[in-house]
Amino acid sequence: MTRKCVLATSQLNQWVLDYDGNRDRIVEAITQAKAKGASIILTPELCIPGYGLLDHWLENDVYANSWDVAADIISRPECQDIIVDLGLPIQHRGCSYNARLIALNGEVLAIRPKLDLCNDGNFREMRYFTPWPRGRVDDYALPPVIQDLAAKQKRCRIGEVAFEALDGSFASETCEELWTPNSPHSLYSLAGIEIVMNSSGSHHELRKLDTRINLIKEATAKTGGVYMYSNQRGCDGDRLYYDGCSLILNSGHVLAQGSQFSLRDVEVQTATVDLDEIWAWRTSRSRGMQANDPNVHKLERIQVDYKLCKSAKALDPRQRLSPAINPFYHVPEEEIALGPACWLWDYLRRSRTAGYLVPLSGGIDSCATATIVFSMCRLVIKEIKEGNEAVITDAKRLCGGTEDVSQLTPQQFCNHIFTTVYMGMQKQSSKETRDRARDLASAIGAHHVDTNIDPMFNALFEVVSSTLSFQPKFKTDGGQPTENLALQNFQSRSRMVLAYGLAQLLPSSRGSAGNLLVLGSANVDECLRGYLTKYDCSSADINPIGGISKTDLKSFIAWAETHFALPILHSFITAVPTAELEPITASYVQSDEADMGFTYDELSTLGRLRKTFKLGMVGMFERLAVDWSDHMRPRQVYQKVADFMKFYAINRHKMTTMTPGLYLESYTPDDNRYDLRPFLYPVWFPFERRKIENLLRRMEEGEAE
Repeated sequence: MTRKCVLATSQLNQWVLDYDGNRDRIVEAITQAKAKGASIILTPELCIPGYGLLDHWLENDVYANSWDVAADIISRPECQDIIVDLGLPIQHRGCSYNARLIALNGEVLAIRPKLDLCNDGNFREMRYFTPWPRGRVDDYALPPVIQDLAAKQKRCRIGEVAFEALDGSFASETCEELWTPNSPHSLYSLAGIEIVMNSSGSHHELRKLDTRINLIKEATAKTGGVYMYSNQRGCDGDRLYYDGCSLILNSGHVLAQGSQFSLRDVEVQTATVDLDEIWAWRTSRSRGMQANDPNVHKLERIQVDYKLCKSAKALDPRQRLSPAINPFYHVPEEEIALGPACWLWDYLRRSRTAGYLVPLSGGIDSCATATIVFSMCRLVIKEIKEGNEAVITDAKRLCGGTEDVSQLTPQQFCNHIFTTVYMGMQKQSSKETRDRARDLASAIGAHHVDTNIDPMFNALFEVVSSTLSFQPKFKTDGGQPTENLALQNFQSRSRMVLAYGLAQLLPSSRGSAGNLLVLGSANVDECLRGYLTKYDCSSADINPIGGISKTDLKSFIAWAETHFALPILHSFITAVPTAELEPITASYVQSDEADMGFTYDELSTLGRLRKTFKLGMVGMFERLAVDWSDHMRPRQVYQKVADFMKFYAINRHKMTTMTPGLYLESYTPDDNRYDLRPFLYPVWFPFERRKIENLLRRMEEGEAE
């Protein structure tokens, strides 16, 4: 006996409130799935309005508009004769739900609301939606836009239901439900359901994909059955990049995997499976005993007059089942090269601006930002060569509308859309950093501007000095720390003003229209320590490296040196990180790590303990007194932890104004979305210091014995 069927899952580059565009991408995915012979297609979570609407979810219009689009999709001729699983928000008895609409031939089979809401980290689903109680099923009054369709359907079932087709069964699971201890798929497997479909809005985080795939492999290896996973991909309007990688698995084996990073708006993956093969994974007597639990069979089943599998007459006996494949994982350096690049492309094309500008200092952070833009240009040219019409259209607009973009190199495209600016000072800026900035811009093809900000600095210095009747000095000239810091900030804030002035006027000066978006280049570790000036070059429109550690950035640059054929990058890796905000003398050159009192690796460790491991000051000390014992005494560890918490507390207010940065790291201090902590602290943490001092005394007394 053979029950072969073709299943389709998708990854779509949706955009918040882009109802027309989102509809068209969904319809295109359905069309592609039908062309491949699929009997069912799964789409991403909340794909009709887009996932990241945030407080727009509180607006009635979003629900009404989503139903309008759903009705349009399920009634189209090209969307018939295939089961379609769509994501939209719905309202029911005074509550709002994140839901799936399962439809066939213009009729709503049922609505399946999300049971477990994601409400931590970047997600606030319980601010907008209510979790649906397990096992509950109601009648749902469909809106007029559905009732007016040809089927004249008035009601459907809503709740935790399964579906019984004529020759197979399936059920829905939504995103977070896969990650919870009591996942619904376990119940569905025991209930004999053969296909579980998970629609997701899962964001990219460095080194996260293997966790996601392992969860799905475990879910199907233990319980048997097919698991379909659909994920959004791209920037839908916020700090997250959704990384696609849609999947189809059967009993622990990956059969199909979509790309994780791409500029393609629609991607459909299919797999041919034999539902009868699942039997071999469900013959365990232990499973049989659990399957006879009365609670398992309370799952309501919707009868569907439709065949998932091809009939014996229509079946091609030579049609092969999809073989198992090894899942593909990018190394972290590739993730940095590709994820932020795709995010930048979506932001650029959807904002309808003319390009990007970055203040290029000659240091590794702005170098990494520029290299990521170049990676974006490489991806754009690759898609143009492969005939991606959407990318070609956007590239033509960015190049003025007349140029033949098919003949461009990545460097030539980069020159159209990317400007780098070196803003030096005669006494502070070294020839080495100025040359590195110029050489990198040349290597990637960026339009480069080299200038000095001495006139701006001197003008501000004169205004302040005359106003206060006091002339501040750098510490190299005998000035106090406050004077030294103020003079550094004169420079950094002048650079921010100049960067925005150039961004607005550069396109006009080059004979084109529009304005450039300013890119920030403050890494996650500097943000964590507060080692940046409020409203300086860290202030920008968006920041592609705002969620990446210095350690990972250095690894990325080393990788890009080879893979992007950019030998100039080697000089950035070996250079001492410096802000170059103090005068260079024969005996002094400013160093970032010396200024901070921490290495970047130490900051990364402290950041993860604070956020990911949720440790306070005492907990961090106890952990690091052990972890760093091979190179640091306990009292030295205490000093590091105390200094970190002091500077973190002093500078926390800076996070309230940080440039929106792409989220990629689990310890990002972004105050606006991810790290919701106060910004006014008892800076010295006296209670915690006393506890650690007591611990230290016991440690040191033990050593003395």
